[in-house]
Amino acid sequence: MSEPIIVASHLSHNYQSGALRKAALIDINLEIARGSCAAIIGVTGSGKTTLVQHFNGLLLPSDGTIVVDGQQVRAGADLRRLRQRVGMLFQFSETQLFAPSVFADVAFGPRRLQMSRREIRTRVLQALETVGLPGPEYGHRSPFELSGGQRRRVALAGVLAMAPEILVMDEPTVGLDAAGRAEFYTYLRSMQKEQGMTIVLVSHDMAEVSMLADTLFVLHKGMLVMQGKPREVFMLGAQLHKWGLAAPPLNELLSLLRERGMAIPKDVATLEDVIALFAAERRRTSGD
Repeated sequence: MSEPIIVASHLSHNYQSGALRKAALIDINLEIARGSCAAIIGVTGSGKTTLVQHFNGLLLPSDGTIVVDGQQVRAGADLRRLRQRVGMLFQFSETQLFAPSVFADVAFGPRRLQMSRREIRTRVLQALETVGLPGPEYGHRSPFELSGGQRRRVALAGVLAMAPEILVMDEPTVGLDAAGRAEFYTYLRSMQKEQGMTIVLVSHDMAEVSMLADTLFVLHKGMLVMQGKPREVFMLGAQLHKWGLAAPPLNELLSLLRERGMAIPKDVATLEDVIALFAAERRRTSGD
């Protein structure tokens, strides 16, 4: 396992409104490996968004520590530098597009950093290429003429143009149709594989995280109640139900078949596992 790029130690966060105080995060301890895809899951109000907002200093700990790529996130820290290294893509990020052209929108961040025109152009074209919207074809177009999935990718390109080492996404595919989600997944997997980027994904879509994530962190009422590889977590379907979650449909089906007496090994958890199991069974029966 690679060394951790994000480390939270006894992290707690309280929201204060007058005399009212609400504990949003309670004693969180976690490590996210460099170059991995980690998913943070839980029902609405479990603390997912509050947690990831600590990763680039939008929120600061009430107690405990959070260290991102060697930099402690605290009052007085260089948060501007931190936010160049940690890019964030929020829900319905395409609603934040505003420029008259795709190129101008993606260039907004680099221009704020006062980069040279040449560097800005290089970054914008690379970012657009990464998300499958080549600059010569899409750069001059208005983002408002594009499909919802394409606009979401323009917003992603705007984050990538800042060359972050960590990409945090809060429900990145919410509102997209099946084709738009599939496109988005393709580019996320490509970025992680080709660029070695660390991806942190906040999602309530268990099928999504089962495809993308290396590690899952389950939050419930502000507490980290479970962590592990997707196949390990989704095998504990009954426990997930207690926290308001459900395993992906395939895992639920496999669990039901086991309850009905079908001899399916517990380590069979993915579609690839199922295909391999049936292929092995076919070879066994055909050889009898």
